[in-house]
Amino acid sequence: MLFRFFFAAILALTAPLAFCAAADAPASRYAFALPPAERFEVGATLVERYGSGTRPLILIPGLAGGAWVWQEAVRRFMPEHTVYVLTFPGFDGRPAVPGATLAAARQSLVDLIETRKLAKPALIGHSMGGTMALAVAAEHPDLVGAVVTVDGLPVFPGTEEMPAQQRAHMIDGLRARMGHISQAVFADQQQEYMRAIGVVDMGRADELAKLNAKSDPGAVAAYMAEAFALDLRTELPKITAPVLVIAPYLDADAQTQQMTEPAKTAYYRSIMQGTPHVTVVPVAPARHYAMFDAPDQVFAIIGEFLKLH
Repeated sequence: MLFRFFFAAILALTAPLAFCAAADAPASRYAFALPPAERFEVGATLVERYGSGTRPLILIPGLAGGAWVWQEAVRRFMPEHTVYVLTFPGFDGRPAVPGATLAAARQSLVDLIETRKLAKPALIGHSMGGTMALAVAAEHPDLVGAVVTVDGLPVFPGTEEMPAQQRAHMIDGLRARMGHISQAVFADQQQEYMRAIGVVDMGRADELAKLNAKSDPGAVAAYMAEAFALDLRTELPKITAPVLVIAPYLDADAQTQQMTEPAKTAYYRSIMQGTPHVTVVPVAPARHYAMFDAPDQVFAIIGEFLKLH
């Protein structure tokens, strides 16, 4: 079942491994290189601004991600948009902030929209960032013009029928496994995670893992536990903005997931049920970081969606 696949991914991210990543790795070709027009903080969240187009886009990385997750998106969209990229405390080399939570990160997104007086921005999020975009669009429908999620859903896939007690037990396990690990072990976990479900190419997986490994393990554990506890499905009918969900698919994973491409697309639609204006589009061949596996497909789909909405 699909749940086994995602549960295995959690175990890959939390189980100690026997090898260690190199301490002095060269700079990654995927590290963010574009100089921002402006850099500032909203709460504990770092915001970097690019471009000066009329319609604002807010790009939200997923767990442990930084602005590098969206570097290609910035390049493609900044000529026509003003693009804001978020990095949360504890991620991508930024220091962790005691008490910083997923709720605080969501509030920083709202504060950015309100303090900068952004008119109906499009929120584009990957994974946990997509879940956060859905949450803000449901809680503040008057502030959001469109939502795009790349493999980000309102509930962790495969857990939608999980009893509360079992969910709480798994969350406690996540905190216990990841809360106090060393940076070296965390780097190993990130490599295993990226190779298991992150991207198709193993060389790219190893490079992206090194970027994820710049994050603080304790902060990642806290955000992961909070994200795993979320179930926003009852809030989806409150979203008035159009929503695009990009569903990555890879034939090589089909046997493990036990889902064909049409079945996975239908499954994502079922999880998004109740959203007034939602479109689910499969992208293949691609894994969780679909913007790296299939950038032309992903950004063409997003571009067309933004033109229509």
